[in-house]
Amino acid sequence: MASQCSLSTLFPTQSELDCALEEAQTQQEKENLVFQCLKKLDERQDLKIPDFQTGLEWLNTEGPLSLNKELAGKVVLLDFFTYCCINCMHILPDLHQLEKKHSVKDGLVVVGVHSAKFPNEKFLDNVRSAVLRYDICHPVVNDSEAHLWHELEVSCWPTLVLLGPRGNLLFSIVGEGHRDRLMLFTDCALRYYGEQGLLKTHAVKIKLYRDSLPTSFLSFPGKVAIDSSEKRLAIADTGHHRILLLSSTGQLLHVIGGPESGRRDGDLSEASFNSPQGVAIKGDTVYVADTENHLIRKIDLLEGRVSTLAGVGIQGTDKDGGAMGPQQPISSPWDVTLGTAGGVEDNVLWIAMAGTHQIWALFLADGKLPKGSESKAGACVRWAGSGSEENRNNSYPHKASFAQPSGLALAPEEPWSCLYVADSESSTIRTLALKDGAVKLLVGGERDPMNLFAFGDIDGKGVDAKLQHPLGVAWDPEQSLLYVADSYNHKIKVVDPKTKQCSTLAGTGEAGDTLGPEFNKSCFNEPGGICVGDHGKLLYVADTNNHQVKVLDLASKTVSLVRPVCVCACAYSVPSKPSGPAKAPTLPKSAARKEMPPVAVSAGQTLTMTIALSLPEGTKLTEEAPSCWALSSEGNEWLLESPVVTGDIVDLSKPFSISTKLPAVIKDSNRNPSLTLAVWVYYCMETGNACMMKAASFNQPLQISASPGEEEVTVVLKTKYILCIY
Repeated sequence: MASQCSLSTLFPTQSELDCALEEAQTQQEKENLVFQCLKKLDERQDLKIPDFQTGLEWLNTEGPLSLNKELAGKVVLLDFFTYCCINCMHILPDLHQLEKKHSVKDGLVVVGVHSAKFPNEKFLDNVRSAVLRYDICHPVVNDSEAHLWHELEVSCWPTLVLLGPRGNLLFSIVGEGHRDRLMLFTDCALRYYGEQGLLKTHAVKIKLYRDSLPTSFLSFPGKVAIDSSEKRLAIADTGHHRILLLSSTGQLLHVIGGPESGRRDGDLSEASFNSPQGVAIKGDTVYVADTENHLIRKIDLLEGRVSTLAGVGIQGTDKDGGAMGPQQPISSPWDVTLGTAGGVEDNVLWIAMAGTHQIWALFLADGKLPKGSESKAGACVRWAGSGSEENRNNSYPHKASFAQPSGLALAPEEPWSCLYVADSESSTIRTLALKDGAVKLLVGGERDPMNLFAFGDIDGKGVDAKLQHPLGVAWDPEQSLLYVADSYNHKIKVVDPKTKQCSTLAGTGEAGDTLGPEFNKSCFNEPGGICVGDHGKLLYVADTNNHQVKVLDLASKTVSLVRPVCVCACAYSVPSKPSGPAKAPTLPKSAARKEMPPVAVSAGQTLTMTIALSLPEGTKLTEEAPSCWALSSEGNEWLLESPVVTGDIVDLSKPFSISTKLPAVIKDSNRNPSLTLAVWVYYCMETGNACMMKAASFNQPLQISASPGEEEVTVVLKTKYILCIY
């Protein structure tokens, strides 16, 4: 039996290959080098790795997988990750692309091996939430004690390990940014073993956890922000890829983006985001950290448009910046806050750039800039942080280092005059001075800048206090207190910056969803965002893994839920009845589009389209909102009596019909015209705590005969899937 091995047994083989690949000039030369290495590795019999331990918990499969059974005869890519790690998140698009290119039938199986950094990450429920949040669709094993990690002598996250069809070690890739090499190694391994006939085409039984879940109005909300002057709350509904705006009474005013990810500027009804996190709101402007698009976006509510302020749409590696926003590549912005630099208010958008472990500043082109710095308008620059992932404080901002900064709060007033930073991977709260840029520790962590494992759950002062992966901070200028979303401790904590005393405000320390009568009896599950409202009387908390936003009343010490309520069609782009000739309203990008089979009709016939729409259980049509339909035939307007025929939808308990009489004379018999029936349906939960809009269109091709036929033709349209709460 072949002996088991670790990554160290690959050297010097892979080290030699890596050097040779750097010198190779063409793709063919690179492939030849990999093939030579594969032949050399295949001659060795000591490269079989140990199998997964029995008894481990698996996700996205029907049962445990084994390298000796289900995965035998496959090229297996092991992704050693921990779900808090931004670098691990960065390689997920590479894995998605790889899985899109090569299926299980091709012989490739990707397996995520979750090897936790933080104690909170060892629990299956938390790993499961992360798998849903990041849309991971391959098998994941919860190796909570990191047995395989230690067996293979893995040393950092992320590490990719490629195995041959006998469970034999082939290659390893450490860190992010190696997509080309990953594709090269995988392509060559599949071809090499395919030519030898060693690959098997059997299926690996995948059962995605997400397919068994009930729907919810919110999905992993990331951050919240409030504009006290307008009394509006902005919510980054991260899992639904959208931004929600609510009034102080919970009325849903705007829904921008979603439910699918995308990257599109333009009208509010057409714009799209990809896992947005940070939000900042002032007046009729909302700034968004569009995290997985690597963009900073601006929502202008007055103009009804979304635009891009910074980023190019792909992950950047620049750690200095200086270009105009739309030309400046950035990396995983996680939070934003509107503030000051140089003593002028609202001229800078501060950015927690988690992907490069830095704090950046975007000088707003429409903001007031300090005298002499007008040339910076629109520029996006690194403000603090060397780019190294460390917990290093320094009087010189560019020599300081952060470790995945994920939350920001501005305290512009004296004597504070600083930016508070939730530095998640160092489990600290840091301060960035607005005047001189000095970076200092407030609470958490420890003094060794290289130690990113000084975490815990201890109330205390300064470095004696311990946090676990905090993601959010909020400043209360009324009380001069800082509130912290201590995410992995499932708590809300409060810090007095004068004394550096950190104490628990709410939460039991256990993940849960209890609205207790008192703060210390209430439960949260990885809260990721927090903001202060009503002049310091309320705290709004994005309770991320509970898919909720909660309100903490600081006077009564009670916790309640934010329950969005729809009014006047929920501020979606609502089709309205025009005063002049009817026009087809714009369908949102999220609308379902269904192509119907062609139907044979004749000149002069009446065509009746019957449609049955089903509402989800526990919902009803929104009476105040104008659910409606519109019938059109773009490019073939002669088919209808008017360019667009519209009508109201008032009852979905039974199918409704729409009839149109075809013209007696066919204008163009050589064309294959079609009718498009579009529907907009607004519906609410019967409990009244949420309201949704769904739109769909049905394209009905017509095969028209010039000869008269029967008096009427009926086409039945039926759908059960377009109306669902996402």
